[in-house]
Amino acid sequence: MSWAFLLTSLIVVVSPGTGVLYTLAAGLKGGARTAVAASIGCTLGILPAMMAAMVGLAAVLHASALAFAALKWLGVGYLLYMAWQSLREEGALSVDASKSGPAEARVIVRGFLINILNPKLSIFFLAFLPQFISADEVHPLARMLELSTTFMVMTFVVFVLYGLFAAGVRDHVVSRPTVLAWLRRAFAGGFALLGVKLAFAER
Repeated sequence: MSWAFLLTSLIVVVSPGTGVLYTLAAGLKGGARTAVAASIGCTLGILPAMMAAMVGLAAVLHASALAFAALKWLGVGYLLYMAWQSLREEGALSVDASKSGPAEARVIVRGFLINILNPKLSIFFLAFLPQFISADEVHPLARMLELSTTFMVMTFVVFVLYGLFAAGVRDHVVSRPTVLAWLRRAFAGGFALLGVKLAFAER
């Protein structure tokens, strides 16, 4: 496995996006366990995109304006819903002094939906992975599976680190009402901006 693939993947994974934002919010909301659950959900959300790229479904999304638009607008709607949830004082992603976060299963499902409803992720796999598979590769699908699995492991590790950092500073944040209010607005704004960005995404 090339260093170029590992470095490029790390840059992609570390870059702030919906998964990072969701994991940070989850860590601040419910602590370390919730952060890990969010990381699991976001990582599992990569699986459909990976499988779609391997069987060629990503090419269908790329070629079909209707299929791409349908999935895209579902994703936009969900991100705007997440923005609303972040903004509400009693929302699923609100940050408060309560030690009890949302149930881990719900956190995982939300993280999964964030990635599965992003059609750009499938097209990213379709465009990204083949660059690191040589033309004379004997088993290209096995190679793609290896690269995809590595990407998923990196995603999980990086997201856990983000989430644990958020969980670590949680006690310093929840004791400051002004900071909590700005955090809610920041997370809501972040999800809304990512939703708008996805809305303007082209195939």
